[in-house]
Amino acid sequence: MWIVMKDSKYHLRHVCKHEDGLSTYGWTKHNGRDFGHQVLVDQGITLTTEFLKSKEEGSAYGGDWAVRISVQAHKSKWNEEFGKGAHLFFYMADEGANALNLSRENLNILEDSLLASGSHADIGDWQLHLKSMDDLELHYSGFRTPHFHNLSDLVEENLSSQIRKNARLLLSDSSDDSPNVLIFQIIGGFSFTTDVIFISGTYSESSRVEERVTSLSGTSLSNQMKYKEQAFDEKFDKVFNLEEKVDSESISVGKAAVGNLLGGIGYFYGQSKIAVSGIANIGDHVNYISYWPAELYTAVPCRPSFPRGFLWDEGFHQLIIWRWDIHISLDIIGHWLDLMNVDGWIPREQILGDEALSRVPEEYVPQHPTNGNPPTLFLALRDIINGLKNNEFTAMDKTDILAFLERAFVRLEAWFHWFHTTQSGKQMSSYYWHGRDNKTIYELNPKTLSSGFDDYPRASHPTADERHVDLRCWILLAAESLHSIEELLDKETTPGMNYGYTAQLLSDIELLNQMHFDDAYGAYFDFGNHTEKIQLKWKDVDIGHNHADRQLVRDVSERPVLRLVPHIGYVSLFPFMGKIIPSGSWILEKQLELISNHSLFWTDYGLRSLATTSSLYMKFNSESEGPYWRGQIWININYRVLSALHHYSKENGPYQDRAKAIYKELRSNLIRNIVRNYQETGFLWEQYDQNSGEGKGSHPFTGWTSLVVLIMAEEYERV
Repeated sequence: MWIVMKDSKYHLRHVCKHEDGLSTYGWTKHNGRDFGHQVLVDQGITLTTEFLKSKEEGSAYGGDWAVRISVQAHKSKWNEEFGKGAHLFFYMADEGANALNLSRENLNILEDSLLASGSHADIGDWQLHLKSMDDLELHYSGFRTPHFHNLSDLVEENLSSQIRKNARLLLSDSSDDSPNVLIFQIIGGFSFTTDVIFISGTYSESSRVEERVTSLSGTSLSNQMKYKEQAFDEKFDKVFNLEEKVDSESISVGKAAVGNLLGGIGYFYGQSKIAVSGIANIGDHVNYISYWPAELYTAVPCRPSFPRGFLWDEGFHQLIIWRWDIHISLDIIGHWLDLMNVDGWIPREQILGDEALSRVPEEYVPQHPTNGNPPTLFLALRDIINGLKNNEFTAMDKTDILAFLERAFVRLEAWFHWFHTTQSGKQMSSYYWHGRDNKTIYELNPKTLSSGFDDYPRASHPTADERHVDLRCWILLAAESLHSIEELLDKETTPGMNYGYTAQLLSDIELLNQMHFDDAYGAYFDFGNHTEKIQLKWKDVDIGHNHADRQLVRDVSERPVLRLVPHIGYVSLFPFMGKIIPSGSWILEKQLELISNHSLFWTDYGLRSLATTSSLYMKFNSESEGPYWRGQIWININYRVLSALHHYSKENGPYQDRAKAIYKELRSNLIRNIVRNYQETGFLWEQYDQNSGEGKGSHPFTGWTSLVVLIMAEEYERV
């Protein structure tokens, strides 16, 4: 934590929040395992945090670690009321409720670097040290608490009481009995550096504590950090090979994209809340039961807005992570598969633990076991399988991957079976996303949260007659992947589970066209009970007790009919992205025309999510819900379109050159715009404005927007 002065008020920073308004923050480098370098700029202070993990001889489980915090306060921007230096807070907590022992009441690091010590079942005895060459003032507070998501409140309350008592912004230098949280306040000048060192396994005489502390501080730590930084750069060059493909500015953005994605990986523990009733309107009370206590190791889309696991995001994350470190990737995929219930269902959003719960609106917490989410983990698994076939892994990695696939296969089968049976439509080989609200009077087009595309226009009146083209393509991907794993592991086809046959059926272009293709538009559409004659109108709505309230509600002026849903957008491109269309087909030519049409998809910054010709283009979905997937540019789908363009540019056929030209221009537009935004704002963004290219939504969004590094590297889905 740290304190800044803004508008003549003290502000404690801790949890990532957009409203804190930092100029920039994020990992510039992070290797996912034992090293990271982060820069934060806030109200005239630049904070650099670096960490290093070390498995020294004598260290216990998890090893030792050091964190270096450097502060640079810019005098020209410094608020004099704040005094002559920066205030940092470093805390440690034991979630097992073991007591933490303060080294002594009067902390003086010049006399002794030891701050605290204790014992923990996993790591034995441990010590925490602080070292610095600068003149620092230290204060502390100790708390006994069962909660860890509200530590900011504990610090703020302690500081407030001290300001009232002593008119000084200092912790109280006192502690509850047997504290399981210790917070240290570090006050320095305009510029200082401090090293915090954690040593595990300190119980034996041969534990060499002093030697290990020295090794993880001062010049020795600087040298090790420099070595790790160099190793990151070398690995980045080797994995992504950008030197001859993009300029140096783009490379530095690529490094930040990878560093932030890896730095956002977290470990979560808790119980999901599972809805026991059917479809509910947002805001309705939902009865729920608790899932089993589960752990999840996963990347996250965005630290301030979405600091938790999202199933459909994670498959896109893994497209980068498996290339960087296959073992981290397999570990993450394994954790997600372990969240599967007996039916083969995985909750789409993982809200585990008090901290996660405290940041999600109550109505979005319950997960519905009737509703799916795109099985994007198969994107990464398919790549990994094709990497095996192409001998891209070392012999040891190959053995580990095959062992993983052997263990995971039964779960992957169950996952596929859940989709294939619960999300199937009325017609053979048709599927539709369950969970749409068919009773809403407030939404212009009932949302399809389960698809990942939230407010993307679907049939106006949800029914079991719907057919969703994107879900059909996801199930094809899953069937193809399982068929490949079967072949790889030399498994016999299970009766009633012929993945090869299912893949063949779902990739039948004639069958696909009968169900989803519109000759007049030359585009693929959903099918369902639909009318275009719908708008939001202000009406008096009866709210009970003879009272009416003026509300914006849905007004339908035409009876819906079963038909193709005429909205050209990302969903229309799924057969193209799935590379189902033959390279010599006139339908491929039509897709290329749609993609490059300025009224439909094409902008100078990337492909928009919904065509300007759509009746719902950039329309609000309700009084309070602005457009989300109704025009803005999203990088995950642009990446998949580029992957298909790249594929067709290599395939012999009449449209090869056209695919290549569109590919080159789209790739260039995306890289240029993402890099420009990063240079101007210091962030990668959730989405980009289709008219100006400006970054929009949550930031830093280093989940699937990090795919820009694969776009730079021209690393696409393996075939």
